[in-house]
Amino acid sequence: MRTIGNILWFFLAGFWLALGYVVAGVVACVLIITIPFGIASFRLAGYVIWPFGRTVVWNPGAGLWSVIGNVLWVLFVGWELALIHLAAGLLLCLTVIGIPFGIACWKMVPLALLPLGREVVPVGAVSRDPYGVPVRY
Repeated sequence: MRTIGNILWFFLAGFWLALGYVVAGVVACVLIITIPFGIASFRLAGYVIWPFGRTVVWNPGAGLWSVIGNVLWVLFVGWELALIHLAAGLLLCLTVIGIPFGIACWKMVPLALLPLGREVVPVGAVSRDPYGVPVRY
């Protein structure tokens, strides 16, 4: 079922959303000092293109630099990617078949805003804490 969901996602929204992340990653890698932003953007592009069966967890050892980086990311790139996710989710929700994909797209908005300090892992490698937040074993 995940494979079918991923294939449908790829054709409905995944390719175009991933393209936005790749463009942001290329721009970030051209400016040498922002290469960590480019790496994070490419990691998110891989997740956005094939999301089902994987999840995103916080990396507790990310530290202060990821917080500072996330603030800069939101100011320069994150809000645009988040708006793209919101618009794509709205368009997907216009059809009955697209509603689950639209909801999945909206769940990626926080990831588009704060990508640094997160890891993409298989669903089987995490559990949930009492508050429902995914954590690694």
